[in-house]
Amino acid sequence: MAVLILVFLTAFIVVLYSTPALIKVAVLKRLIDVPSEDRKIHKGSVPTIGGIIIYAGTLFAYSLWYNIDEMEHYEAIFESVKEFKLIVATSLILFFVGVKDDIIGTAPVKKLFAHIVVALILVLMGDIRITGLHGIFGVYDIPYWGSVFVSIFTYVVVVNSINLIDGVDGLAAGIGLITSTSFGIWFIYANDFPYAALSFALAGSLMGFLIFNFSPAKIFMGDSGSLVIGVFVCILAIKMIEFPIQKLDHFWVNVSKPVFAIAALIYPLLDTLRVFITRALKGQSPFNADRNHLHHKLIDCGYSHVKTVVIIYSFSVITIGASLLTYFFNQPTFGLITVVSTSLVFLIFVITLNTKAVKKNAE
Repeated sequence: MAVLILVFLTAFIVVLYSTPALIKVAVLKRLIDVPSEDRKIHKGSVPTIGGIIIYAGTLFAYSLWYNIDEMEHYEAIFESVKEFKLIVATSLILFFVGVKDDIIGTAPVKKLFAHIVVALILVLMGDIRITGLHGIFGVYDIPYWGSVFVSIFTYVVVVNSINLIDGVDGLAAGIGLITSTSFGIWFIYANDFPYAALSFALAGSLMGFLIFNFSPAKIFMGDSGSLVIGVFVCILAIKMIEFPIQKLDHFWVNVSKPVFAIAALIYPLLDTLRVFITRALKGQSPFNADRNHLHHKLIDCGYSHVKTVVIIYSFSVITIGASLLTYFFNQPTFGLITVVSTSLVFLIFVITLNTKAVKKNAE
């Protein structure tokens, strides 16, 4: 536990003390985002390469405190080192894709190709994949080909979902902080130090970054940050879902792992699903940027950036809490229904507020 605190503090301090210098460099080199499009809601020019320091802080703290000394079996050590190498390798791919996009732009098709390559490496080489639904809808194991397809699809969706919610000061970083902290706490109870360390390294970096990214933002994370956060939290989610229940205590054995993972990622998944469906119904490409996200709708209701992100943070925390109710259910499907119901209530709440605001402005 003490080492995990060091992991968090190391990442936090690296980001806290390095970000001001990064902001100066970004301004001098004109690596800034100018609000030239209607969908952008910030007023002034803001540096966009904050993901560089998020990734550096996370990777530095994770690597510095990465520890396999307590592992008793050679197979466990070998597997841990193998996964460590793949995590670093795949995150580097998305990091450089994100940096390129932040500086000169990248076509959506090329970014999608990078996501698929990363997913293939993790699934086929690392065997970090979803092997079943663990009782949801009565389904436990799925065939290997189905597992590969579902896992690749999950990587692409989760990574893109984190990228898509990066539209309000402090939103993506805050949601990433809540998600990674939730996973970190879970891995503590599972006695899985390597993934607890990755969780808290990411959480520490995001906590330090939020000091500069919270409204009014002095720097944005850009794609270099959101893509890296996406791949990290997706790996954490899948490893948690596939964690052997024999190693868990009584409480966590009875809490559905897939439901907890979905709850931790609920806002980006909900917003992405809604936006993609809306764009498809309009005959638009799902990758076309617009102002139809739920956080944009809250902003249009007259809420400030701070109130908007606090509402969404609260929704995420409440949904994670609701997922713990699966402890009392015999069927994990009921837990999923609880999480989905909580999401629908939030969705109706936002749409109702937005509809009233639009009518009021039209009068």
